[in-house]
Amino acid sequence: MICRKLRVQVLVFCVTGALLGSVAASADEVKVMISGAFASAYRALGPQFEQAAGDTLVTVWGPVVGMAANAIPVRLARGEWADVLIVVGYALDDQVNAGKVVSGSKVDFARSAIGIAAREGAPKPDISSVDALRRTLLAAKSIVYPDDANGVYIGSELFRRLGIEERVASKSRMIPSERVASVVANGEAEIGFQQIVELLPVDGVTVVGNLPAEVQRYTVFSGGISTNAKNPAGAAALIRFLSSPDAAPAIEGTGLEPLTPKTAN
Repeated sequence: MICRKLRVQVLVFCVTGALLGSVAASADEVKVMISGAFASAYRALGPQFEQAAGDTLVTVWGPVVGMAANAIPVRLARGEWADVLIVVGYALDDQVNAGKVVSGSKVDFARSAIGIAAREGAPKPDISSVDALRRTLLAAKSIVYPDDANGVYIGSELFRRLGIEERVASKSRMIPSERVASVVANGEAEIGFQQIVELLPVDGVTVVGNLPAEVQRYTVFSGGISTNAKNPAGAAALIRFLSSPDAAPAIEGTGLEPLTPKTAN
């Protein structure tokens, strides 16, 4: 009788241990380092992934350039670990070349177009063609653009390609710290250039639309598995989810263009 009870207790202990082990295995953490305008889509999709996969996302935010202590390249250089990096595509390529991201693990999730914003209530400028954009910029009293790679493109290349570089030089400027849309919303500038995904959340402006295709420049956001990942399987699962057709509607809803087609209704 005692032996039978003992066998039952051992069996219960083993089953309970197996169940607890299963729960622990299904609740692994996936550490994500992320920067840039994919953040809104990640915030929207993260809970869906956690619910479907049973994993917990641990998120570390930081800039993808610069020497600040929280900058992602600085974190990686000092040996900080991550499972997944989600950053602009060219920055992820840099980390692949530096040996910090597994070669061949890069997947593109979405791209962001440059657009134009005007103050809410103001006449909507015409940017429907390259000629219309040129006329609009020549007629504008003030133009602003961001202090980033897109801003460099606008100030150094776009104006030159439109043949208006010298004519807009005195009325255009780069905004170093404040949001471009905020500067337009408060009336400090008539027209602002920035990625659509960064213009949409700001009150007080009207997003006029994307630049014409002939002069458009896209920013691509990508994910890759870190070479020091502690949960590479979870990292791969997150990347698959964020690049799946099921994720496309949420990505599109933030103003980005998903690089995977949406699931057909």
